[in-house]
Amino acid sequence: MRDAARSFGFTRIAADGREEGIDRDVAEEMPIALEYQGIGYAVLMATPADLLDLAYGFSLSERLIDRADQILDIDLHQTPRGAILRVQLADDVVPRVTDRVRHRATDASCGLCGIENLEQAMRPLPKITAVSRASERDCFAALDALAAFQTLNRRTGAVHAAAACSAEGAPYLVREDVGRHNAFDKLIGAMLRSGKEWDGGFALLSSRCSYELVEKAVLAGCPMLATISAPTALALDRAAEAGLPLRVLVRSDALLVPRR
Repeated sequence: MRDAARSFGFTRIAADGREEGIDRDVAEEMPIALEYQGIGYAVLMATPADLLDLAYGFSLSERLIDRADQILDIDLHQTPRGAILRVQLADDVVPRVTDRVRHRATDASCGLCGIENLEQAMRPLPKITAVSRASERDCFAALDALAAFQTLNRRTGAVHAAAACSAEGAPYLVREDVGRHNAFDKLIGAMLRSGKEWDGGFALLSSRCSYELVEKAVLAGCPMLATISAPTALALDRAAEAGLPLRVLVRSDALLVPRR
């Protein structure tokens, strides 16, 4: 599998006009095709790292599985143009694939493009039953600690991070990707594969709070979602519908808590 970053040469031009040649690592981005039972389902533009985690998290976010053991096998096939994840599902969830394929195109990365009816786009979300014990102070602590876990972003300055954090604000599992959706799917998949629980903690994402990320958090049973950037109106609506607590625009000096 290709490295997650490559070195490129650049000319740095300063504000005073001075020029110098520099080398800088640049994040890789490549097409990752997901197939289920031999059926082409989606093509994601993603960073080629932690792809098995991506397959598990994406499958859960798409509601194709409910548990890790419903994925029987994953074959990772590298091609000159990208990678293919060939997923074999348990018989009891295979009908979900054929049902969803009818409602989406195979080139969607956000879970909405190509859906043929609005009911599929806005499917009801389950209610969050888990409770986070984290306070706002713990969100600030997690934000302060996150940079130390963003190894690829330190090299490239171009990727998002998704972190599982303890109730005390300590990140304990982090995944990175050029796409914010992919980073969160990788984190969800890593937790699913390892059997880790949220245990009263929360997720911290280095992105805006979009409705897709809210839905992924709810389907993963995450008890609270914190994001560094602002939410969309639909994200706030969907979070309220599912009872998902949000902490948004989390910065070093302040954060926002939506009013109910």
